[in-house]
Amino acid sequence: MTELSSSAMAEVGLSCLVLHGPNLNLLGQREPGIYGSQNLAAVDLMLSDEAEALGITLQTLQSNHEGVLVDAIQAALGKHHGILINPAAYTHTSVAIRDAIAAVALPTVEVHLSNIHRREAFRQHSYVAAVAVGQISGFGIDSYRLGLQALVHYLRQV
Repeated sequence: MTELSSSAMAEVGLSCLVLHGPNLNLLGQREPGIYGSQNLAAVDLMLSDEAEALGITLQTLQSNHEGVLVDAIQAALGKHHGILINPAAYTHTSVAIRDAIAAVALPTVEVHLSNIHRREAFRQHSYVAAVAVGQISGFGIDSYRLGLQALVHYLRQV
């Protein structure tokens, strides 16, 4: 991968990477009382529309595999300006994802469909939060939209 300089990236406009963690491919089927009835395609479509409204480019990826997510975070360096991530269950378990985000030092916003702070005790800790510029949770798929808006606002301020 060729890295872009900051000035070259500015010329092409803002680009963000959206990462969906494990089991999010089952949205709409899996525990709809907690995660809602809309599927991942609907989330990605909403994000695509929001990206267009914000004037940015967007790339999305869902994986159930921690290493794939780590590779995508590392590959974002020089390609994207920021990361929007729903690490899902890896929120509470993955030092590797946390370390990858810290290593690339790209502004990252963590999002969750449910309010993880109102759930089981083991879900209330996030390894990602310490290396993210912010976290939005509890608003269903709107958490993604709000997270993308917050990330773009942050990127335009720095």
